[in-house]
Amino acid sequence: MGSFSWDSVRSPLILTLQVTLVSTVFATLVGILFAYQMSRARFIGKALLDAVFTLPMVLPPTVLGYYLLVLFGKKGILGSFLLEHFHYSILFNLHGAILASAIVSFPLVYRSAKASFEDLDPEYEEASYTLGKSKWATFLLVILPLSWRGILAGSMMAYARGMGEFGATLMVAGNIPERTQTIALAIYDSVQAGNDTFSLLLVIVASITCILVLTLAGTLLKKPHW
Repeated sequence: MGSFSWDSVRSPLILTLQVTLVSTVFATLVGILFAYQMSRARFIGKALLDAVFTLPMVLPPTVLGYYLLVLFGKKGILGSFLLEHFHYSILFNLHGAILASAIVSFPLVYRSAKASFEDLDPEYEEASYTLGKSKWATFLLVILPLSWRGILAGSMMAYARGMGEFGATLMVAGNIPERTQTIALAIYDSVQAGNDTFSLLLVIVASITCILVLTLAGTLLKKPHW
């Protein structure tokens, strides 16, 4: 069955919380911005761009990880620039895990926020403009408060997705204990090592957390009956 210590549980749990929280915040901010622009914009190629923003949700995580390696690897477009000018690489550290998690989580926030923005009655915006409010003032004071349910639900689904991220994180950040080993990676390691007790504990923790988050997200997505 194998054995475990609470220290071995705490490390991947804390790393997972750090990665997931930061990546969810980042995915939410960027997702809201792009969702608002896409919900109001009209241009040729909009459907194609929308598909690109949604792509991380359907691509195999290893494919996404490969793209990130191409961009941020030592010989990549961005990776070589960062290494040459800042002596920094995003690979095989916590930043890489956060980036991978944020990208795979982004479409969940984007699609949920975009749906909320598109469902909003245009009269609210028109009334705000009539009162002399600017586009961004209207966005901050009118649109966001009226769309918070969909945005929050998308953020929570992104959080749940980030907790289970495996493939892209493994390729970009590696599986380094106490540095980049999240719960998903720790479960993989413990199963490979035959440590069933440790595997079961981590699976239960991850499952309960995701069930609670998804239940709350589903509740928020239900439209209230007045």
